[in-house]
Amino acid sequence: MDLTPEQADRAAGVLLGTAAGDALGAGYEFTHPGPDVEIRMKGGGAFRWAPGEWTDDTAMAVAVARAAAAIGDICSPAGLDAVAAEFVAWWDSGPKDIGNQTRQVLEHRDTGGRAMQMRAHDLPGLKAGNGSLMRTAPVALAYLDDPERCGKAAKLVSSLTHYDMQAMQACKLWTLAIRHAVLHGTYDGLRDALSQVDTGFWEPLLDKAESGGPADFANNGWVVHALQTAWWAITHAETLPAALELAVRAGGDTDTTAAIAGGLLGARWGASAIPAEWLSLLHGYPGLGAEDLTALARRITER
Repeated sequence: MDLTPEQADRAAGVLLGTAAGDALGAGYEFTHPGPDVEIRMKGGGAFRWAPGEWTDDTAMAVAVARAAAAIGDICSPAGLDAVAAEFVAWWDSGPKDIGNQTRQVLEHRDTGGRAMQMRAHDLPGLKAGNGSLMRTAPVALAYLDDPERCGKAAKLVSSLTHYDMQAMQACKLWTLAIRHAVLHGTYDGLRDALSQVDTGFWEPLLDKAESGGPADFANNGWVVHALQTAWWAITHAETLPAALELAVRAGGDTDTTAAIAGGLLGARWGASAIPAEWLSLLHGYPGLGAEDLTALARRITER
């Protein structure tokens, strides 16, 4: 798709914003930073990340992005196979961290999309973790010209590891919002997308995110509270860096909520809104940096 320079900047911001939020939150995961704690890209945390190193959140987003760059239509059988194969390649790299639900699926090393999807479907217990929402941002880049397939692809890519209606609808909402933000530079796409999901369930949750605070959605390992945390941070700050700081200060699964927020923030404000200091530090699986993420976004949108 032909993009204006402003749209191209916002498209690059999708992956870079995800990675920046992820790396910023990595050092604070499972904590609740007080108002006197400086939020910086310091690394460390439970898995001893290097400063600027992204976690499984961005690594899996990169896997989706690489499949999209290679195949284009990732909601086709061949596209889902490509995403599944990228996930297994990441699993085989021996990542420092991987979510429990994702681990239960990927440990079987199903390289076909359908087999992986069925494995996720058959998992027992609660299946609405935030692990598919954290990686959904690049789906939007593959479907800037097709909102219907964008929403479909978001749900299908979610279903590879998180075959759950709440997880799939959250991915659809957020991905359509990212698509709209890249094209138009506003957050209006999130509310617009409500008509595509269970409005009676999601609309009050967005309202609560805008009027409440992190204590109202503290269980942000759950996809619903993770989305609310990200939307709260976005709607309570005036700039991309300030919103990512809020996402981290909300506590809990800080790298994931900030990565989720970062995808939409980057789509709205563009790569140019991300501090140069952060960009210079960004790195992670599979041996990429900020310039590589920009190039990957360009490959997807120029298909």
